[in-house]
Amino acid sequence: MEPNTGEGCCASVTEAPLTEAESDELAHAFAALADPVRLRLLSLVAARGEVCSCDLEAPLGRSQPTISHHTRVLAEAGLIRGEKRGRWTWWSLVPDRLATVRRALGPV
Repeated sequence: MEPNTGEGCCASVTEAPLTEAESDELAHAFAALADPVRLRLLSLVAARGEVCSCDLEAPLGRSQPTISHHTRVLAEAGLIRGEKRGRWTWWSLVPDRLATVRRALGPV
């Protein structure tokens, strides 16, 4: 599945019924966020602006293969993006995508 950058998706769930495509798109993002390790990983990336995969093992207490799995899930949901530099991938947030997910929940 191609990551969505957030453009064009999605209506607020509190303003109008979602289309099937919109609900599928949001469910994909929410499923990626529904894991405590991925939530922590996302918050680490957000706090640092950009972080190397190699710097995620210690704070998350997980092995590199596990971190790779979780970063892949977040990237497939379009919430983070990776840039390969040498042997490591550097991760950063996709702010538009996060804003879209936030907006879909409706006004605070």
